[in-house]
Amino acid sequence: MVTSTTATRVVIANSKRHAAFAAFVVLTSVAFYKTLSALIQYSLRNDSSSHIVLIPFIALFLIYMERQRIFSITRMSVSPGVSLTLVGIVLLVLVSRSSFSRDGNWQLSLQTLAVLLIWAGGFLLCYGFFAFRAAAFPLLFLLLAIPLPDVILERATYALQAGSTEITYLIFQMVGTPVSRHGFLLSVPGVTIEVAKECSSIRSSIALFITCLLAAHLYLRTGWKKLVVVVLALLLSVVKNGIRIATLTLLSIYVNPGFLSGKLHQEGGFLFFLIALLILLPVFLCMEKSDKARISANSVG
Repeated sequence: MVTSTTATRVVIANSKRHAAFAAFVVLTSVAFYKTLSALIQYSLRNDSSSHIVLIPFIALFLIYMERQRIFSITRMSVSPGVSLTLVGIVLLVLVSRSSFSRDGNWQLSLQTLAVLLIWAGGFLLCYGFFAFRAAAFPLLFLLLAIPLPDVILERATYALQAGSTEITYLIFQMVGTPVSRHGFLLSVPGVTIEVAKECSSIRSSIALFITCLLAAHLYLRTGWKKLVVVVLALLLSVVKNGIRIATLTLLSIYVNPGFLSGKLHQEGGFLFFLIALLILLPVFLCMEKSDKARISANSVG
């Protein structure tokens, strides 16, 4: 009876905390409407940032899935919560008034970081340090909602271009197709292709990274295995794009030139995204199986 009464009190207390935090998020969202509106518009306009609008909902879903563990111990942390919130507010004010951050999308990136700090401060204030630490992954996952500054985005795109060009070149050599390379230009019999920025496939690469990051968090228990999966996802981002470019080029040579401008070229990114997942799947399943075996052995011991 005591246990049931205690559990009821915890549920009631947490319900009040949930309401308080929801009100905090709503009020701050209204207060910082311009920043959030600019962020949403930026996400909808740029393919490289189309994932941004989904990140808060995914983070909220992760918290909901792990709610029993996260909210098992809650108490207000006034000083740390208020301090973190003030850091976010000060950063937002400084960025909004500074001129150095206006170029290269730095302003929106730092403003978004400031809002996330304010929300994190509100979470810490309402739920306390234990819940804050237990919710570390969903809260850190929110950082993916920060748009990359132009200079970082350009370097990432360039890296994908260079890697994709190298992989495509190697595939042509492996299948015996004569090929010459000049920078991002690859010449094969009958056609010369350029691995342009638009061919870097950064959108599907980000989607692959996020998918593998979530899968590693949800199904793996060993830190180094999670890291391996994430690193492999980054490498496969380049490999699958090289496979995509080589496949389309070979199909245009030996089947139909229209493959270089057809639906497979325009809308086939998801297909090669699935191919990358299938390549990674056996490694992931082996890691998951070994984690389960280790946990079973520990529980028996």
